[in-house]
Amino acid sequence: MNNSAALEVNHNTIPLNQKITFGIGMLANQMFPASLGIFMVVLIQDMGMSPLLYGLLGIIPKFLDAVTDPFMGYISDHTTSRWGKRRPYVFIGAMIAGLSFAMMWQLSADNSEIYNFYYFLTWSCVFSLGMTIFGVPYVAMGYEMSSDFHERTRLMAIAQWIGQWAWVIAPWFWVILYDPTWFERTDEGVRELSLWVAAICMSLALVPALFCTFTNSEINEDNVQKPKNTLKKTVIDFGQGIMITLRNKPFQKICIATFLVFNGFQTIAGFSFFIIVHYMNGGDATQAGLYPTLFGAVGALFTCFMVIPAVNFCAQKYGKKITFLMSQCVSLAGYILLWWGFSPEQPWLMFLPLPLFSFGIGGLFTIMMSMTADICDMDELETGERRAGTFGAIYWLMVKIGTGLALMSAGLIMHAIGWDSNAASQTNDALYLLRLSYIIVPSVGSMCAILVMLNYDLDETKANDIRAQLDARQVSNIAS
Repeated sequence: MNNSAALEVNHNTIPLNQKITFGIGMLANQMFPASLGIFMVVLIQDMGMSPLLYGLLGIIPKFLDAVTDPFMGYISDHTTSRWGKRRPYVFIGAMIAGLSFAMMWQLSADNSEIYNFYYFLTWSCVFSLGMTIFGVPYVAMGYEMSSDFHERTRLMAIAQWIGQWAWVIAPWFWVILYDPTWFERTDEGVRELSLWVAAICMSLALVPALFCTFTNSEINEDNVQKPKNTLKKTVIDFGQGIMITLRNKPFQKICIATFLVFNGFQTIAGFSFFIIVHYMNGGDATQAGLYPTLFGAVGALFTCFMVIPAVNFCAQKYGKKITFLMSQCVSLAGYILLWWGFSPEQPWLMFLPLPLFSFGIGGLFTIMMSMTADICDMDELETGERRAGTFGAIYWLMVKIGTGLALMSAGLIMHAIGWDSNAASQTNDALYLLRLSYIIVPSVGSMCAILVMLNYDLDETKANDIRAQLDARQVSNIAS
């Protein structure tokens, strides 16, 4: 193959149907945790589980992720098969996650608190393992679909746009669960609804495994037979790969920033239900009506139709870092305005800050996943190895740990402010402190993330130079 032909092996433009196919997987990847967040309110609100046990259910499975995610990334990076290095695991993980999610919610309020805790914890760990097997290779697929700086952002924008519909749909589960015309008891509702959610999410998660076949290279490394290492060499290689990944300075910054923003948001995400029901409606979930659902759904719609398109446009015009910093600054105004937005007398006011509020989390993954793909190129240039799975594993481990710590933090905050899960109404002090936490926690997270990202320096010029050097290396390897 001559040099001019070799330079054409990189496919920078991803076909629209492949972007959509990849994005359908993102809908599953976000629908599972979105549904989990909605359903877990039932543990406190209707099953009387203490906030401390609720918090442990959030954090314990993340200790498992801390071990399995990096291993899954390494295994995925080093797999050779006729179906590629990622797709078989996406398929297997989708099946495990779907089946275990359904089993996890076969609970009853008639069981003891400790029984429900251990039952849920066991299946939650299985579900977490399934999401690792699915999610780590799935994310790595996206990193490898284009070598173009802006096409990566466009891919992630479409994927996040599709995935964001999970947060539009999931809040409506509150309507189904708390409407007596659907179910007489909420625990009965969560048992049945979880079966439907599990089946649909599992089907969506299987789509990229079956149909996402586009790659940015004509050279299919998945089918290249590589020499097998001994167990000792494999362990050493795994450890070295993890350490190299963790020492990557730009990657450190995006992981820390993501953790701060996502953890701050997730900590208070469930509080909106309790604020609307207990502060604005005296503890009556039926009286609260559609407001808890509409708050989440309208915010997600703003993200779909305003935030993600704006972030995609700004990232291509002003750069990824500047866009991230601007989006977090906008979100701070939204967080602060919600102090007045949650008004018992004028409940519609809660919707006014949502366009600003949605920028905080809405554009986060569009930018950060695109940045991670750029970092994979930089690492490949420096080390000669492609570790998309390892980078994806560690990045999403930060997200998962953030989710777990957020649930634990939420439980600790509710315990500290004197929240009583068995009381029909809460004290004024508890409600005041809950609303204050809703403002302070994500605001601090966003401000710290801004400081972390101020000197992030992997911009378009540097990324394109790295890509040119990788292409030249590839041509040289082919010629030799």
